[in-house]
Amino acid sequence: MIEVKDMTPKEVEDLLGRVNYGHLGCSSNNHPYVLPIHFAYDEHTIYIYTTEGKKSQMIDSNPEICLQVEEVVDNENWASVIVIGEASRLLSAADREEAYACIAATNPTLTPAISYRWLDNWVRENKDIEVVYRIKRKSTSGRRAGEVRSL
Repeated sequence: MIEVKDMTPKEVEDLLGRVNYGHLGCSSNNHPYVLPIHFAYDEHTIYIYTTEGKKSQMIDSNPEICLQVEEVVDNENWASVIVIGEASRLLSAADREEAYACIAATNPTLTPAISYRWLDNWVRENKDIEVVYRIKRKSTSGRRAGEVRSL
């Protein structure tokens, strides 16, 4: 049997800074929605870059979110962080520029948000409908089992 332990605040911050992919949970009209998402992390701030669509509509109607980030080596060596927070759409040019710099440093191609690639290799560019959110954290927690090293 493995032992599951609470992560220290430093371990939580390290994982958020190391892993730029997780699962975003949002809800609208009591309907939950969870999806994989890339995020950027800069000095305790989390940014999400996406395009207009279902998730942006849901977040705009109910900004309460949950971000789950994990690093899995195997079934006995893993770490998972949960961030509960509030997403705010960035509208000012200065805020968007700051966020975009962080996002582009983490994910320079902005995939998968910027393009949808279908089976026929058709690509649609979506830069004209981009959305950037800043996550204001309300609570953060983490648990781990075994030893997790940077993958």
